[in-house]
Amino acid sequence: MEPKHFKHWPKHLPRHLSVPSTTLHFNLEVSSQRYPDKPAVIFYDSKLSYRELHRQVDVMAGFLQNRCGVRKGDRVILQMQNSPQFIIAYYAILRADAAVLPVSPMHVTDELVHYFDDAGASIALIAQDLYPQIKPLLGKQAKHAIVATYSDYLTDQTTLDIPEFVRAPREAVIDPGAVSWADALAAGYKPLSAAAQPDDLASILYTSGTTGKSKGCMHTHRTMMHSLVGAAVWEGFSADSVALGTAPFFHVTGMQHSMNAPLYAGATIAILPRWNADAAGYMIERYGCTHWANVPTMVVDLLAHPATAGRDLSSLTNIFGGGASMPEAVAQKLFELCGIEYMEAYGMTETISQTHMNPAHKARKQCLGFPTFDTESLVIDPETLAVLGPNEQGEIVVHGPQVMLGYWQRPDANETVFIDIGGKKFMRTGDLGRHDEDGYYYIADRLKRMINASGYKVWPAEVEATLYKHPDIKEVTIISVPDARRGETVKAVVVLKDERKGQVSAEDIMEWSRLHMAAYKVPRLVDFTDALPRSGTGKIQWRTLQEKEWEGVAKP
Repeated sequence: MEPKHFKHWPKHLPRHLSVPSTTLHFNLEVSSQRYPDKPAVIFYDSKLSYRELHRQVDVMAGFLQNRCGVRKGDRVILQMQNSPQFIIAYYAILRADAAVLPVSPMHVTDELVHYFDDAGASIALIAQDLYPQIKPLLGKQAKHAIVATYSDYLTDQTTLDIPEFVRAPREAVIDPGAVSWADALAAGYKPLSAAAQPDDLASILYTSGTTGKSKGCMHTHRTMMHSLVGAAVWEGFSADSVALGTAPFFHVTGMQHSMNAPLYAGATIAILPRWNADAAGYMIERYGCTHWANVPTMVVDLLAHPATAGRDLSSLTNIFGGGASMPEAVAQKLFELCGIEYMEAYGMTETISQTHMNPAHKARKQCLGFPTFDTESLVIDPETLAVLGPNEQGEIVVHGPQVMLGYWQRPDANETVFIDIGGKKFMRTGDLGRHDEDGYYYIADRLKRMINASGYKVWPAEVEATLYKHPDIKEVTIISVPDARRGETVKAVVVLKDERKGQVSAEDIMEWSRLHMAAYKVPRLVDFTDALPRSGTGKIQWRTLQEKEWEGVAKP
């Protein structure tokens, strides 16, 4: 029987997607041959052509292979903000037949140790401003580090306000095992013949969860191609498109919709390393940006900025987002300004971005959309696993070609996340929702204990595991609390050791946290208590504390 959502399917799009059986790097190779002199990247007002981008990718791949010993199947860490070097590093790792392991620029040394150890990585390409985080690991977890300076790619004058960390001049790299990006390119190595195949591992992306340690999602070139080609087709990318790259490239939304899909199409990417509403408006107007993947808070910021009222944003044809719901009033204001509907979607790191998308011609607000190309979705009872009907609330599960192979070296987690329904392998999302009679899906709540702060996923168990290392903390629980800007934010409820009570402040806890975890995980609020509420079996009742915070407040 034909899926119900097919009656709302865009008439100009196929219902089945024929995806090339090639690697991600081949996409760049093709685009560089088709459009050699066209700007692939605009970095503030500096440009990098497809020809030069491809050349530098090959040279960096050659360095990885000839000087760092990278071989097929190796895992290589990439830690940078959005920049030309991020793209070059990403595709150089793939060209070296290795798997790229992108990590957040906000992750600190303690967190990086887990990525190196868990993935068996020993090489990192890292930005100069982040190098102090990896320096203590040289000679231990990290055998080689290639250090990139953003300002090397600021080749043209600009009137934009460039952050200090981007403008900073190149510093000498003298530590054993480390080399500057410029020296790596100057070595001029050629890469070995490409050997990666479509079903080889292309990336491991780490996602946290209900336990303290994050898990690596394994994606092949094929799973990633299904997602990025689907994005390019659904969102209407062409060689004449210009994507505004403000969503972080280390995360699946920015990676697939702002980097990989545009490069596949031969489009141009206008990059901002850090979100700035004024600079974003400038880039849209000056370079005619057509596509913009974001989180809703970026749209809120852009619409609220005084300069936006005087800018021409009419070039935008597709504004896409996920990770958090778009407020209806903001979506309406955006429509009045640009004449297009905000396209909400749904996906996960485990599915390398979208599994559900709204169609541009029949988008629904505060809605996930319906299953995209060659993807099936159901709602099941999370206890019995029985399939539920329209408007019955349960857990959303998905089956499709973009679903990960599984978690890296975690067979226990794989057994939990995958289930068989009608002879097909479905993945449990952990999100509670429903679908209506038309096949559109809606989120209701989370089965998983997770905080969504402006699109950043914070897993309380992971933050708690880190805070328990604090020398003055006896017990702690992490809860979600309302936040006017972030939707919700992170709060720590702390029991101090008896001898330290009255001697430790909330700011002390937050300052310590900033040194041991990514900034978006750091508790914004800290309460001290003599005891945490517990169940009859002794379990901490975090939900009781959280419900008190949300009394009378609608959950985002």
